Amino acid sequence: MNINKKVAVVTGGASGLGRAATELLVNAGATVVIFDMNVSAGEQAVAELGATNCHYMQLDVSNGPDVEAAFVKILEDLGRVDICVNCAGIGIAAKTVDREGQPHNLDLYRKVIEVNLIGTFNVARCAAAAMAKNDPDEKTERGVIINTASIAAFDGQMGQVAYAATKGGIVGMTLPMARDLSKQGIRVNTIAPGVMATPLMLAAPQNVQDGIVANIPFPQRLGAPSEFGQLVVHITENSYLNGETIRLDGGVRMQPR
Repeated sequence: MNINKKVAVVTGGASGLGRAATELLVNAGATVVIFDMNVSAGEQAVAELGATNCHYMQLDVSNGPDVEAAFVKILEDLGRVDICVNCAGIGIAAKTVDREGQPHNLDLYRKVIEVNLIGTFNVARCAAAAMAKNDPDEKTERGVIINTASIAAFDGQMGQVAYAATKGGIVGMTLPMARDLSKQGIRVNTIAPGVMATPLMLAAPQNVQDGIVANIPFPQRLGAPSEFGQLVVHITENSYLNGETIRLDGGVRMQPR
């Protein structure tokens, strides 16, 4: 799909990996609508990327009616949705049974599921319905959905049981969703990032960062958010890439802890 003059929705698009995807899509000529809970970061993104090509909506991605209404407004204001990139997510660190012998807090587990897994599906389903209204392009495409999992879907570490479950769910729905939407000409792919240089990771002590990087075969460094954005652009432009989960991790396989 040619990104120029297309309309994209990026969840979690005000910071981290989502912000990198937003910036590269704008640079490629798209108009991007950011869904993010962080108002100051969302407004800053619009100010830096330009109000003509970047818009912001404060939105809880797990709220069904609110997400449905947001897509109605996008269609009213911008006329179409062509690209959807789901980056919104949260993480917690908690074992199934803690040191005091207490079971994992079920409300915390449910919250991670609501935001990461249900939120991803919620936005994807509404994006797909909007994309299905498009006329097919010269390659018979109507839209592209890119979801964000994690290498934790495959190599979940101790304390990541909730997070890994959500990311495994995103990987698991990639192929069936792509098959569901094949007749509408909508592709669905997933990126599973490794350890990326997001603000959260860069805030960790240097010795923690060094220990993580030491296990990465090559290149032996944290992944750059811009490299995530580059993959988003490539997936969008490569019309034969469908139903796939791509690890973006420097070849690392995470250890149990």
